[in-house]
Amino acid sequence: MAVRSWEGAGGQAGTPVDRARVIAALPVLAAGEAGFLPADPPRQGRIAFWTPGGEPPDVGVAPEDLEVAGSVRPVRAVLLPVEHALQVLTRCRSLGTAGRASAGTAFWGAAATMGLSLLARGQVQPAGAEAGGWRAGPLEGADRDRLDALAAAMPPEARTTVPAEPEPLLRAFLDAVADALTRTAPTRQPARPARSAVPARPAPAPQAPPPPPAPGVTISLRVEPTEEQTFRAVVQLASVADPAALTDAARLWAGTAAAPELFGPHARTDVATALRRAARVWPPAGRLLSAQDPAELELSGDEATALLGLAATRLAAAGIAVHWPRDLVRGLTATGVVEPVREAPRSSAETFLSSGSVLGFRWRVALGEQELTAGELERLVHTHQPLVRLRDHWVVVDHELVRRLRRRRPPLTAIDALRAALTGGVELDGGERVPVTAGGVLAELRARITEPGGEPGSRQGPPQALAGTLRDYQLRGLDWLHRMTSLGLGGCLADDMGLGKTVTLIALHLRRQEHAATAGPALVVCPASLLGNWEREIRRFAPAAPVHRFHGPGRDLAGTDGGGFVLTTYGTMRRDADLLAAAHPWGLLVADEAQHAKNPHSRTAQALRAIPSGGRVALTGTPVENNLTELWAVLDWTTPGLLGSLPSFRDRYARAVEGDRDTRAAAQLAALVRPFMLRRRKSDPGIAPELPPKTETDRPVSLTREQVALYEALVREQMAEIEGSEGMARRGLVMRLLTGLKQVCNHPAQFLKEPAGAKLPGRSGKLALLDDLLDTVLAEDDSALVFTQYVSMGRLIERHLAARGVGTAFLHGGTPVGRRERLVDDFQAGGPRVFLLSLKAAGTGLNLTRAGHVIHYDRWWNPAVEDQATDRAYRIGQTRPVQVHRLIAEGTVEDRVAEMLRGKRELADAVLGAGDGEAALCDLSDGELAELVTLRRPRR
Repeated sequence: MAVRSWEGAGGQAGTPVDRARVIAALPVLAAGEAGFLPADPPRQGRIAFWTPGGEPPDVGVAPEDLEVAGSVRPVRAVLLPVEHALQVLTRCRSLGTAGRASAGTAFWGAAATMGLSLLARGQVQPAGAEAGGWRAGPLEGADRDRLDALAAAMPPEARTTVPAEPEPLLRAFLDAVADALTRTAPTRQPARPARSAVPARPAPAPQAPPPPPAPGVTISLRVEPTEEQTFRAVVQLASVADPAALTDAARLWAGTAAAPELFGPHARTDVATALRRAARVWPPAGRLLSAQDPAELELSGDEATALLGLAATRLAAAGIAVHWPRDLVRGLTATGVVEPVREAPRSSAETFLSSGSVLGFRWRVALGEQELTAGELERLVHTHQPLVRLRDHWVVVDHELVRRLRRRRPPLTAIDALRAALTGGVELDGGERVPVTAGGVLAELRARITEPGGEPGSRQGPPQALAGTLRDYQLRGLDWLHRMTSLGLGGCLADDMGLGKTVTLIALHLRRQEHAATAGPALVVCPASLLGNWEREIRRFAPAAPVHRFHGPGRDLAGTDGGGFVLTTYGTMRRDADLLAAAHPWGLLVADEAQHAKNPHSRTAQALRAIPSGGRVALTGTPVENNLTELWAVLDWTTPGLLGSLPSFRDRYARAVEGDRDTRAAAQLAALVRPFMLRRRKSDPGIAPELPPKTETDRPVSLTREQVALYEALVREQMAEIEGSEGMARRGLVMRLLTGLKQVCNHPAQFLKEPAGAKLPGRSGKLALLDDLLDTVLAEDDSALVFTQYVSMGRLIERHLAARGVGTAFLHGGTPVGRRERLVDDFQAGGPRVFLLSLKAAGTGLNLTRAGHVIHYDRWWNPAVEDQATDRAYRIGQTRPVQVHRLIAEGTVEDRVAEMLRGKRELADAVLGAGDGEAALCDLSDGELAELVTLRRPRR
């Protein structure tokens, strides 16, 4: 059996290497280590193979002593030039997938595959006149991403040579592949030692610089179409001495090539040698060998197609690149289009949703800027060739694209189509999501609702019947609400508390009364505590509009079919939903403090959905209190179907945003929600510049000895019981523990449920600090709101302050509606300067701008709820700075939850804002819960 030799493979030029022995040694080479030794020029780089702690396999190349990074002594390695080592590395990569190759050899196998891929696609460029060679590039787009990913995955075993940085070492290897495989063997120069190889023996004496490269050629094939709509492969020659000297072979044979001496006297022999190599991996190249002056080759369709696949890869490995002219091979782009199946003659954005339009999905495929016809698209879908002729251009067909074009989408409802237009994507059968654009009246509707300032020239002044002046941001809110409701869409006005949502809604109703199509009574559903506020605001800003309260015994709807307001509570609406739904057509339905309907399965939410109206508007300062399902509940009421079904919303958005913090999902949800929700904050530029400053301060306070003893005993006893429970029983015990600890932190008398005559002073650090704060407030002739979530704690504070001679008012959930209104009016008019409030009952809707201080005696553990309570004082109409004080017991569960709350505000601000509340703490493990509640001594 004849032995084939690879020239120049080894430590000495011309040392024969037995290919069969190398292949036989593959398992040993793969199991050992490999490293790349870069050189200058790149083609002289080498791959070192060694076996840690042993001798390398015998492949016919004398091993050398080599010092490598990470090894205390030289290793015995065999060194193969890159062009020959590639055949070893690519096989090592396949062994690596079976788990038998080392991480280093498997990595360099993957790098070798990338280098051959670049070469096959002609991604090579001259390295410069001085180097006289080639390098890989340009590396852009997907190639750049692949390089970055591969460099990031480089294992330590592959970095044993210098340089140790992954990306420069990988780039040097790719350059070596490009430079080595674009040259024919007779013209290569003797290899210089690799720069990174450090010989163990003394370095040889300095030698004179090597001579410049001798004349020689490399060849490549340029594929181009013919007038007969076939292809030909043109043989191109490049000079080894000057890579910029590139010419067609036909010009060289005819003697018309510039500077023919650059190609050397053996150019014909070099070309023949290269073509013989090409013919061994791609038989059509053999036809060139029969020509006296091989210059070009006529190709059949199958032969041209082969050059787009495996044949090009094999030719690149043989040192012949294949080039497809970019100006002749053009790519296709495909996007989906959602548009009405049949555009009605009078179709408009205002009637789009109510018309019952059915919209279809079609593919828009473009060649450059030209959209393909239906016939061309059909031909493309049914083609089985990677090359097709379209509009006088050959087009490379992406089989993945063809697969997608064969997918279809059932017709969409109007709201489904609007959702697709807003998010820029739609799901095909099977769940695949593809980009889409809107067409026809859908495109008009999308443009109108996504234009931040509305349509040009659409700004209107306030309605004539409004007895007041709207601020500029309120006028913008009015225009937005009017535009959305006129289009048959709902909206959620989610401005911060105190920015005037009520007056904006009153103005909206008055404007809708100016047009017969939108006129009709407005039904306002709100908490009972806000009935008086709504009635006062309506009489102030719309004195001519009738106001009717549908609440309490003997309620009826007689005489409410005009253009006035009907006010009711959520409880009354829930009980009389059928009566309200059948009474008469409502021109506008308003849900104030819409978070009351945040549970979509509750009777309140279901009753609200049962009442028909010409427009739906939700008002809330906290569209999300605990999770994104609450956002779905609000917007699915205002604009049914917008966010899809609740299960699909949870799968697509809620879990991704809340659990995985997926910024891409958050951005998609924000794009979908933004047109239907107007959210402004007091901190936004230009919203309310007249508001005074607000200062928020956490006030740490130490526990008394009595509180410490109660706290530690409660933790000890309750944790022992919790550790032996599970399921709902465990959740109940955790909630009981957290509630008990908060009450201990407030005051022992609250936790122990002591009788009314029990002693209060000197037993609670919080109560002592409250006394200090209120002494300062009263000394400055100021007023304060004191919030607590417990009515029992509010009564204790009321009794304690009365004993100190401090007058108070107390509003809680059990306060009758009429008395609530009198308490608010009395406080605003100059009554008691300390107003005690139950957080849940008085945290929304009240205007208490007399107060310059807000004190949170205990924490609700939800920033959104606390902010709403603070906004009772910090709102339009406030003229003095507002100071917010949060009392926190040091070292307790309150202290650690306060830390958690600081980060909670960041959860979904990319969408809106959310918080978890106490319920999330029930899911902590026993160890995490113990860490949370264990009392820690304050740092001193």
